[in-house]
Amino acid sequence: MYEITKKEILSESIFLMDVKAPRVARNCYPGQFIIVKMDERGERIPLTICDYDAVAGTVTIVVQAIGASTKRMAEYNVGDALRDFTGPLGCRSELLCEPVEELKKKKILFVAGGVGTAPVYPQVKWLHSKGVLADCIIGARSKNLIILEEEMKAVAGEVYVATDDGSYGFKGNVNDKIKDLVSQGKSYDLVIAIGPLIMMKFVSLLTKELGIKTVVSMNPIMVDGTGMCGACRLTVGGQVKFACVDGPEFDGHLVDFDGAMKRAQMYRTEEGRAVLREREGATHHGGCGQCSE
Repeated sequence: MYEITKKEILSESIFLMDVKAPRVARNCYPGQFIIVKMDERGERIPLTICDYDAVAGTVTIVVQAIGASTKRMAEYNVGDALRDFTGPLGCRSELLCEPVEELKKKKILFVAGGVGTAPVYPQVKWLHSKGVLADCIIGARSKNLIILEEEMKAVAGEVYVATDDGSYGFKGNVNDKIKDLVSQGKSYDLVIAIGPLIMMKFVSLLTKELGIKTVVSMNPIMVDGTGMCGACRLTVGGQVKFACVDGPEFDGHLVDFDGAMKRAQMYRTEEGRAVLREREGATHHGGCGQCSE
């Protein structure tokens, strides 16, 4: 069992938890994720690692309560325990594979949409620990959905907040803010965008026009988290990939976002899964138990 040692409400539907998981905390890296299971019959919930403390043995997760399982999880409090906390899973951020001296030469911009701020934070924090200050745009529909702003300011270079309704910071979406920064003479060598699929799609389209290398995290489409269910199957550069084992990070200019969004929609229904199983054959996988023979 994995005890919850801290809980913090970030907004009306988003909450943060520190979970006692020493083995995971000792071995995880920015960009990876874990799978939570609340009890024996509970749903497997893939969640990106927001932070970790190897000394304290804790891992921080941020959850948006939108489905039955996450709403139930929101009722858990300090002292309660999760049955399973599996990880770390997925590949570490590609930033960790570059020499620090090379990273220091780059101008890096993170674009975080909504709960995507949570997986952005550990990467910005890791860069800060190496003496690299990256800029960050935090975007949301309105002020009450902005999370981790102060935490981000403590480790980033410049932090820009953008809200669709103009209730806080820059009025407009994250793409509008990117254009605004460019118009001010800002330039970047690398953009890392994490958030809803539609946001990452349009950020990638814009940065392709601007000629800026872009990395996206495809964790929104994961279900099982082990490469077995086939839910996170996507096409990258014409090749079939699975976000949970091949990613979650990919070249944003090569991801077929339209295909990923259409497939995610189909996967939600039994009829849709049957069509996908027939269409994709051996590459479908189907080990989640949702796609019966």
